[in-house]
Amino acid sequence: MVIGVTLVNVVPGKEKSAYNELRAIKGIKEVYHVFGEFDFVVICDVDGLSTLNGLVDKIRESELVTSTQTIVGAEL
Repeated sequence: MVIGVTLVNVVPGKEKSAYNELRAIKGIKEVYHVFGEFDFVVICDVDGLSTLNGLVDKIRESELVTSTQTIVGAEL
């Protein structure tokens, strides 16, 4: 199992729409709206790195998403 924490920035003023869009993506476990450098912290729970890469690509495909940064963690 791989846990990915993806930090997401979105188009200003579109946070609610982006939140709903992110929540609808399969593989995303949790979405937190935060204040600071990023707009959202997205927790992804997937089977492997290739699946995480695909999930992050899907997040980036959104017209509402302007940038992402992903941190990867794996169970030992």
